[in-house]
Amino acid sequence: MPFMQPFDTTRLHFRPFTEADTAGLFALDSDPAVHRYLGGIGGQMAAEPAHSAATIAFIQAQYVANGIGRWAVLLRATGEFMGWAGLKLVSGPINEQRDFYDLGYRFRPQFWRQGYGYEAAQAWLDYGFQTLKLPQICAYADADNAGSRRILEKVGLRRGNEFMEGGTRCVWYEADNPSPK
Repeated sequence: MPFMQPFDTTRLHFRPFTEADTAGLFALDSDPAVHRYLGGIGGQMAAEPAHSAATIAFIQAQYVANGIGRWAVLLRATGEFMGWAGLKLVSGPINEQRDFYDLGYRFRPQFWRQGYGYEAAQAWLDYGFQTLKLPQICAYADADNAGSRRILEKVGLRRGNEFMEGGTRCVWYEADNPSPK
């Protein structure tokens, strides 16, 4: 997998997580509104900044082990930490699937309903297919999270089956690379 360089979209800047993101990640992961649809699929709420620092270290280890992982998302106009987005290699099993690339995103509530989730998901889908030449990208969301499910469908992922993950009813999505290697 090629070494990933930070990149931009019209409104967003994507880059690997650094320790400097601890406060922003803590604000994201300690917000009950953010965890509304995460249930058993998104980890526990962060109780203190040290939990967020540990999460960043875990993500950085994924960069080394897999060459990919979730990235920090910053608002280009201000440099403000908005949340994260990106692809990660999941060894599984989730929905009886193993070794798949998962598209995900999570933003602080003040950035919801402004098209940022769509912009981030589209950017990472394009990056995964065009730059990384991945054969398939998958995703899953809480069945009740209509906003996230709408984003996944809008960027072109096909709806699959419903399944239970961590006690949460989820919907599976996937897309094949339209122009494989």
